[in-house]
Amino acid sequence: MLIRLWKRLMTLSVMLGVFLGLTACGGDSSTVSESSSSSRGVSDKEVVLGVATDLSGPTAIWGVGATNAARMRFDEVNAKGGVHGRQIRYVVEDTSYQVPKAMSAANKLVNRDEVIANLMGVGTPLNNAIMPMLFESGVLNLFPISGGRQMVEPFHPLKFTQRGIYYDEVRAAVKYFVEEKGRSTPCVIYQDTDYGVEILEGAHDQAEAMGLSIAEVSAHKPTDSEFTAAILRLKNADCDFILMGTIHRDTILVLEAARKMGWEGVDWIGNNAVYAQVIADQESGEGFYSFVHMARLYADDEMTPEVRTWWDRYIELYGEEPGLAAMEGYRGADLAVLALQKAGPELTTESLVKAVESITDYTDIFGYRVSFGPEKHSGATESVLSQVQDGRWVTLEQAISY
Repeated sequence: MLIRLWKRLMTLSVMLGVFLGLTACGGDSSTVSESSSSSRGVSDKEVVLGVATDLSGPTAIWGVGATNAARMRFDEVNAKGGVHGRQIRYVVEDTSYQVPKAMSAANKLVNRDEVIANLMGVGTPLNNAIMPMLFESGVLNLFPISGGRQMVEPFHPLKFTQRGIYYDEVRAAVKYFVEEKGRSTPCVIYQDTDYGVEILEGAHDQAEAMGLSIAEVSAHKPTDSEFTAAILRLKNADCDFILMGTIHRDTILVLEAARKMGWEGVDWIGNNAVYAQVIADQESGEGFYSFVHMARLYADDEMTPEVRTWWDRYIELYGEEPGLAAMEGYRGADLAVLALQKAGPELTTESLVKAVESITDYTDIFGYRVSFGPEKHSGATESVLSQVQDGRWVTLEQAISY
């Protein structure tokens, strides 16, 4: 398949970039390079973190929410004196979800701001593009807002992620709907991008492992707006559950096309990338499933006092309710603070890496667990299954994996 060949070439390209970055640093993929032992971004008075993220493009809902919550957490810490006497400075650069802008932003963060880490940048292709540059300069890529496998594979000492991987989520989805829901005919509709192909590969691999085959596949460009022919093709294949490698706009258009066609009795299943209230707000979104790493909150949900204080403070600061992006951003910033504390007063890139790896039993304020280790840089290994019911996301199952 041409798409699968293209995906393999993309993976090789990323691996080559990482290799070249490691060569320039004089290290390998199992140890932090000599240049990474530097104290870049660190002075007696501050430590500089940065992010190249989407604040104005198609995934700005993620970039803005995560950045706002991260700033909120860092402001809390700075108000109490910082970490080991250092204030945390968080430099934010907008990419508009465009690779050229991401490269320019990363270049500024690395060479002018001299950040010690790129913290929570949005987007698989953007992270893929800038990681070689980061690693060549010994800069960590911490907790990207992306579920792409390249965020942790191939292993690199400067890569860490706090969220689930799309490939794992879709494999968990296939396994769950076959074993628990009795489904037997999977299909896939996906964007013809590295993200979408990862969804296709996860569905294919899990189906094959269970003795099934993908009955039908439909690929589209992110800019496509007409899906009637694609839905008809899937319907004629008698799909009874469909894995979706889509984001917000195309998810809504696909579900609306299926609704207008009157196609019922089929399960539509997404992942972290489509888990947003804008999907739940659509009439066609009713019944839609998503496998995610943490479930969003609503104002009338029962919350612990700590979470309620966080919720109210976020609204006070930003004038809107916090969504999943804000939850992820706050947790990522809190993990960064914990790592800075564990790294000690003599902060270097190497000590920061070891500090993140030492976080082995962390539970965030929302009740979700994350753990790392010297050979485990992917913090979340289980998924939460949610479904849209009456215009809101409802959690159905916790701790699902394949």
